[in-house]
Amino acid sequence: MSFTPGTIWQDRSVIVTGGTRGIGRGIAELFARQGAAVALTGRDAAAAAKAAGDLARATGGQVCGLGVDLRDPEAIEAMAAEAERRHGHVDVLCANAGIFPEKPLRALTAADIDEVLQVNLRGSMLAVRACLPAMERAGHGRIVLTSSITGPATGFPGWSHYGASKAGQLGFLRGAALELAPQGITVNAVLPGNVRTEGLDAMGEDYLRRMTSSIPLGRIGESSDIAHAVLFLASDEAAFITGQSLTIDGGQTLPESLDALTTTA
Repeated sequence: MSFTPGTIWQDRSVIVTGGTRGIGRGIAELFARQGAAVALTGRDAAAAAKAAGDLARATGGQVCGLGVDLRDPEAIEAMAAEAERRHGHVDVLCANAGIFPEKPLRALTAADIDEVLQVNLRGSMLAVRACLPAMERAGHGRIVLTSSITGPATGFPGWSHYGASKAGQLGFLRGAALELAPQGITVNAVLPGNVRTEGLDAMGEDYLRRMTSSIPLGRIGESSDIAHAVLFLASDEAAFITGQSLTIDGGQTLPESLDALTTTA
């Protein structure tokens, strides 16, 4: 798949879960601008329809919105079937949807843990399973999971359940990549650091300043930074890459300590 708009991307169909806002919306927008047919999902059907309409007008692309609760296996199966019905095939799944409610470990309930694991981990796994028949019929497929540096590489108080779900995604992708390789389907993941989204902005200016000071490149990431990495992993140029995770964090996970950011050679 070329990165040039108007070429082979026009023949490809992409599903982006959690595409109504934040990173998912950025991913959906980039694929639409490249000419792909995009089905974006959100738990709220009205919000998904509005986001799809806004992106279609902004990009001139083919975008539809689907209301999908990723806690519901039947809704996930219906998502894949509807995307294939509308666009003729499913070539790319961006399993991006996720929630990150903050709660300290001592206050976590079983319901809190179940909800995060159901949406972030179980929802991703079920979305992949649901898209497999269409990808097998197409004879190829690209699956890109949105994990995080939190869990696989770092930790943060209040997000132990979130970190567990994101680390679990990487365990899943390795087994899935092996199972699906014979069908020409690749499975990879992106691990964003701090990216400017509605959720991050809600953390407040003090949080943003502290996080920015911990990033060697000196800025918070943008949704487009993640979207371009996803676009590459979904492309033909990445056909020989599977079972891998790409960290996109401005170097945030590099320093041994904060002293490493202030010491000059």
